[in-house]
Amino acid sequence: MTPSTTVRSPLRLYGRSGELAILETLLARLGAGRGSTLVLTGAPGLGRTALLRHALDLYGPEAPAPGNARGAPVLLHATAAPAERLLPYSGLHTLLCSAPGPLPPPVAGIPRPDTAPTALLDLLTTLGALRPLLVCVDDAHAWDAGSRAALVFAIRRLTPARRVAVLLTAAEQHAGERDFTALPSLRLGPLDRSASRALLDRLTGGRADPGVREELLREAAGNPRLLTALADRLTEDQLAGRGGLPQPLSGGESLLDAYAAHIDGLPDDTRLLLLFAAAAEEHEPEGAGADAAVLLRAGQLAGVDPGLLSPAETLGAVRIDGGRVHFTEPLLRRALLRRAPLARRRAVHRLLATVLDGPHRTLPRLLQRACAATGHDPALAEALARAAGPPRPHADRAAALGRAAALSTDEALRGERFAAAAEHAWLAGDPGRARALLTRVRSVPAPGRAHYVRGLIALRDGPAADAGEALLTAAELLAPHDRGRAVGALLGAAEAAWLTGDVPGYLHAMNRIGGRERAPGSRSHDPALDAFRAGMCAVLDGRTDDGRALLRGCLDTGDRTGDPTVLLRSGIAALVLGEVDAACRAGARALAAVRAHGPEALLPQALEHLAYGELRAGRHARARVHAYEGLRAADRLGQRNAAAALHAVLAMAASVEGDGAACAEHAASAAADAGPHGLGQAATLATWAVARADLAAGRHTRAAARLAPLVLNGPRRGHFAALMLAVPCFVEAAVLAGRGEEARAVVAEFTAWTAWTADPQAPAQLARCHALLAPAGEAADRYEEALAHHARSSGDFERARTELLYGQWLRRQRRTREARDPLRDALVAFERCGARVWAERAAGELRAAGESVAGSGPVDLLTAQQRRVARCVAEGATNREVAVRLSVSPRTVDHHLRNVFAALGVRSRTELARLLDRDEENAANP
Repeated sequence: MTPSTTVRSPLRLYGRSGELAILETLLARLGAGRGSTLVLTGAPGLGRTALLRHALDLYGPEAPAPGNARGAPVLLHATAAPAERLLPYSGLHTLLCSAPGPLPPPVAGIPRPDTAPTALLDLLTTLGALRPLLVCVDDAHAWDAGSRAALVFAIRRLTPARRVAVLLTAAEQHAGERDFTALPSLRLGPLDRSASRALLDRLTGGRADPGVREELLREAAGNPRLLTALADRLTEDQLAGRGGLPQPLSGGESLLDAYAAHIDGLPDDTRLLLLFAAAAEEHEPEGAGADAAVLLRAGQLAGVDPGLLSPAETLGAVRIDGGRVHFTEPLLRRALLRRAPLARRRAVHRLLATVLDGPHRTLPRLLQRACAATGHDPALAEALARAAGPPRPHADRAAALGRAAALSTDEALRGERFAAAAEHAWLAGDPGRARALLTRVRSVPAPGRAHYVRGLIALRDGPAADAGEALLTAAELLAPHDRGRAVGALLGAAEAAWLTGDVPGYLHAMNRIGGRERAPGSRSHDPALDAFRAGMCAVLDGRTDDGRALLRGCLDTGDRTGDPTVLLRSGIAALVLGEVDAACRAGARALAAVRAHGPEALLPQALEHLAYGELRAGRHARARVHAYEGLRAADRLGQRNAAAALHAVLAMAASVEGDGAACAEHAASAAADAGPHGLGQAATLATWAVARADLAAGRHTRAAARLAPLVLNGPRRGHFAALMLAVPCFVEAAVLAGRGEEARAVVAEFTAWTAWTADPQAPAQLARCHALLAPAGEAADRYEEALAHHARSSGDFERARTELLYGQWLRRQRRTREARDPLRDALVAFERCGARVWAERAAGELRAAGESVAGSGPVDLLTAQQRRVARCVAEGATNREVAVRLSVSPRTVDHHLRNVFAALGVRSRTELARLLDRDEENAANP
């Protein structure tokens, strides 16, 4: 055969970065003449063959060879089906070895392999001696026992020095097929939500309606082949949400058959017990499994020995843990239900309903009866709706109401129940299920509640302005008959306006709560909400004294409640007042309440509020921990708006801790959704974080340029709740960048804000701003005033920033000896709060003030190229001479020199030379 001349671009594999890195390491070792073995295992459809193809793309004859010449892969196929999947590679120098089946013709000069184990070993050894060799075997589990034994025998006797790498794929192993268990293996798991979503967006061109997308992701359970098959079966109207989805979704039948085939060898009674388990788990919470006691009674009633479930456990199909039976693969459970005839499935559900007796099992029993129903059943629907009341968990209520809706004959009642089920699914943290249920609302009386749920979903995972409009519409529709939800809709609309920075929109929504949505002459049942509404409106309307008195009452109310929504409002009131410790207490209590009692949908929001409170309090490490947890929850629950806010918090924490790359990454992630969704607060925080990182690195001009649009009056002004907090950073950056007049323009507004806020850092920050702008004769007094304010509050980071600026000013006033004390204090404080880059700046200033600093010298703060530039300049070379010496452009030298000056805190070449001389003396005389 001749080598293929076709150039292939590697496949795009989503969610497999770890696996791809392992494959690339294996191929790099082979390119360096070292062999190795890897077995890729996993359930059907997870991408074993795709990873094999990727390895071939990387290692084929067309691929560049970084070291030794690469040899042609040898492909060993088990059956016709895997071979067909890899046929595009048959143009390579390929040895096809099918087993069972006829052996390929011999290759010239190479003996043909036969079934003797040593023959295959000799063949691979001979080929590996010629050049590095990659052997790929797809679906090796399908080989007959003798061929598998020969393959494993050969692999285990290949040493790394023989320059042969073997890459196998095999299905999950079980009793009787353990040939490959002694070999290094990598098990593929399902794709995570983010990777599945990216794959689906590629498959559909991003055209899928959010509800349809969530239903596809749920049904596929992270299996890329199943996701592809399901999406391929939908029409354009179904994909766009204009047509109802088939129930169940079609597609992937052959894949589900492959899962079900895993248990074909089990006894009939064992497979019946597995069907009982699959049916029993159908309406359990995700991952809860089936009650083993229920299966025991069902088996006894069906005349089946429950002990016959053991073979399934031995096979690896299920595991029994804590009285619950869990399927090891969720798709196996679905495959069993799909493959069972409808009449058999209904009989199983009826039998389970029989054994689920007792008042504590009313809802599970009714759900099993609903699954066995053959058509509409209004009486059963009514019983399900009655059983779906509190205090049942929201997930149970959603399942019951969804079934009740499907069994209802009255179209209006169906719509109302589907909308109610969607609301409970949303509160349970399942927006995908909520969206799917909303697509089934067709009746006129339900749109108020349906709009309400759509608005809540969009508030967490969509454009905030759209969410606000949906919620305002919902409030209009709900007001005549459901005041509680109408008020909730208006609060949501106000929150949407807050997220975008729309003050008039916020006031409009909040004022409607106390206006026409309240019946004439009626009194509020929630005085705390009234106080919060009136207080927030007063503050945003400029009546700060009135607002402060009202919002302080909200703090007292929050101390006496365990309701997470009330606690979150209390935290907001505390942050508006500047009572950051009270905000942290309210956030911590809200988080505890959500974890204990739900609803799950509030978890990212509770973590976000707590993380932001900790950030305002100067506890950046705590803020980072809570924000990371919140980010995981937001991703799991599909709440991208909360994720954007949490990324912004993480960017702020990173700007303190000195991780510039992490700061930029989190800021970019925040902006990715903050822009399209109109999240003004997240966008403001992200920009401020990047500017503060610039400030830490000494890039004052860049920091001032980023912050100026946020804090100065104009169309790009930042979010009203965050812009005052960014003013001290802007003043510092602007003064150091020579833009002092712009800084003066915002200090007056900051002074007015400081006069009424209780933020403990504000007075010190204001005094620091005045010190930066003061003439030389007044600056010292202003800095001392700022430090006195800092002494009355906690927060190492802000105090250290004031000490650093004071020390810098003293040193530039040639008061070097006086500068050392504040610079020393700044260095210690920055180190204590983990602000690495800020500590390096303080250390550089301290060295420039003539004091040696324990640990690394100033040169260690520079990159290798910056060191070379600094040494040349210290020796007296001009920028052009340095450029010639280092073979770079003069502009590059100028860029590096500016960064050197910023990192070391020096202002001239003379200071640089002195600093480097002192560093050499300290190194010579430790």
